Amino acid sequence: MSPQKQTVIVTGGNSGLGYECAKIIARHDNSYHVVIACRDAAKANQAVDALIQETNNKNISFLELDLSSLASIRGFISKFTQMDYPPLYALVCNAGVQFIDKTHYTKDGFEATFGVNHLGHFLLANMLLGQITQSGRIVLVSSGTHDPLKKTGMPAPDFVDPQILAYPDQASSIGAISLIGRRRYTTSKLCNLYFTYELANRIKQQTQKNITVNAFDPGMMPGTGLAQSYTPIMRFVWNYLMPVLTLFYPNVNTVRQSGKALAALVTDSKFNQTTGKYFEGTKQIKSSELSYNNENRKQLWEASVALTNLNQTETILETGF
Repeated sequence: MSPQKQTVIVTGGNSGLGYECAKIIARHDNSYHVVIACRDAAKANQAVDALIQETNNKNISFLELDLSSLASIRGFISKFTQMDYPPLYALVCNAGVQFIDKTHYTKDGFEATFGVNHLGHFLLANMLLGQITQSGRIVLVSSGTHDPLKKTGMPAPDFVDPQILAYPDQASSIGAISLIGRRRYTTSKLCNLYFTYELANRIKQQTQKNITVNAFDPGMMPGTGLAQSYTPIMRFVWNYLMPVLTLFYPNVNTVRQSGKALAALVTDSKFNQTTGKYFEGTKQIKSSELSYNNENRKQLWEASVALTNLNQTETILETGF
């Protein structure tokens, strides 16, 4: 008997880590229908064509999703619901941005790093919960940079009132913008963990579903598009010199290595019952001490509901406090 067909959504699946993850999932089993969710239709369609060629799996398609726009996210949900896809099994929240040149803003006026990396995925995951199968999976791509003890060379996260993360005071943004931008990134990755732990807990407490929710650290992956706002010299170092580190340092990975690990969190049956955990590759580890702060978790959840205007008709979880 052939396996039942099921759908996997990968945000930012047109390049880098998302592309590798999508490729390995599609190659793993032709019963998977992989949906590449990203904002650039031309790049996405090129990726879909390449993925079909590389995997011999024709069940790969594109749906437009701009995580910097709440309207686009709601439009994606509406379109996805209308499509004749197999049941939704997994959501991989992979897309992410980092800006070190200036403060960028989303279509809704949020600081873009927080808006895309956290708020966009917060709304998307909540609105898809009703469609995810009984024992489906959600994986959020976080980063070891959220943990100051990892000594990644990135500044420690600075979690403050989420309203300030969404609408930073311009006066507090005066200083080395590259440092501010990198701190916003590490803070957003901490928010990914707060969201992972809170979402896993709420699904367990409030629903009859066994949807698992886990966070993933892909390690440092030199050569990926995360350095798009870097200076030309920094981009050269990132793209051409730092990839050599994959040969010598632990948790400095090629995109292929991290893509394989991320895909395993979707496809491997040994993770069927694992939820609310953090993985470095496929190894379950502890996240930072700060990431287990329950008050921060709840504060971020409540603010995110308000900022995204998530209402009770859009999610199977309770939106009231």
